[in-house]
Amino acid sequence: MKPAKASAAVVAAAFTAAIGWLLLDFWSDQGGRMPPQSYVAAVAILVVAAVVVVLGWEVRRSVRGERKPPMNPLAAARVAVLSKAAVYGGAVLTGWYAALGLSLLDDATGVRRERLLTSAAAAVASAVLVGAGLLAQRWCRLPPDDDNPDGLGDDADLIVPQQRGEPERPA
Repeated sequence: MKPAKASAAVVAAAFTAAIGWLLLDFWSDQGGRMPPQSYVAAVAILVVAAVVVVLGWEVRRSVRGERKPPMNPLAAARVAVLSKAAVYGGAVLTGWYAALGLSLLDDATGVRRERLLTSAAAAVASAVLVGAGLLAQRWCRLPPDDDNPDGLGDDADLIVPQQRGEPERPA
């Protein structure tokens, strides 16, 4: 499994922000009300980011041989998938909350100002989730094989569910 790239996350966030802003602008022009917002969303996103970082750290410790007993390879692969999902999910959330903030910019007074601040907090928390996912992905990388000391090749892949076998030894 190839890791998610920061550039792909930026594109996803920008695309979501653009589409979300257009839809919210259309919605408000038709007389619709803005969706309710709360700081609870930002806190919940930060909790998810913390969980991703903690799980990624455990995989890192296991890969380095510092964790006893070592982590089950399937559990480590699940953390790698979670970290990739955090990157893309955080990017989409960043775009959505940015779109909400952009739609509130034209008249940011009173309640709209409070909603703008809430959107900004949630967008920042979502960007932190993207960063946590990218960091955890980095920690979920396997070290290079002994037969490929330069580190080039497939060793940049994230941990996969199959266990690596012992290298064959000449008889």
